[in-house]
Amino acid sequence: VQLQESGGGLVQPGGSLRLSCRASGFTFSEYGMSWHRHPPGKGDEWVSTIVSDGEKTGYAGSWKGRSTISRDNAKNIVYLQLNSLKTEDTAIYYCAKNIDSGFSGYTHRGQGTQVTVSS
Repeated sequence: VQLQESGGGLVQPGGSLRLSCRASGFTFSEYGMSWHRHPPGKGDEWVSTIVSDGEKTGYAGSWKGRSTISRDNAKNIVYLQLNSLKTEDTAIYYCAKNIDSGFSGYTHRGQGTQVTVSS
């Protein structure tokens, strides 16, 4: 299993970023995928999950209305659109392969991509 995130960077408060995660080494369309983040000095936080066929999604409370998760099963990519970013959103964001097709824990995660929100 390999998960490679991209799309992070430095953005001003109020800005947007689109993160991507390219997956390989497993049958992507059979697994739910999730995004998590690790803010500096804090523990890991769940951000969002999308089920295997993309029909259902879920978001942590602070991300409802500010983010959109999507996936392209033909390309083995899961995306996370982040909007209205705040300084406290600064973190390493990583994608993960869930245990099954739905909302579950994860078995593998990528190295992550740094998102820094600062003026």
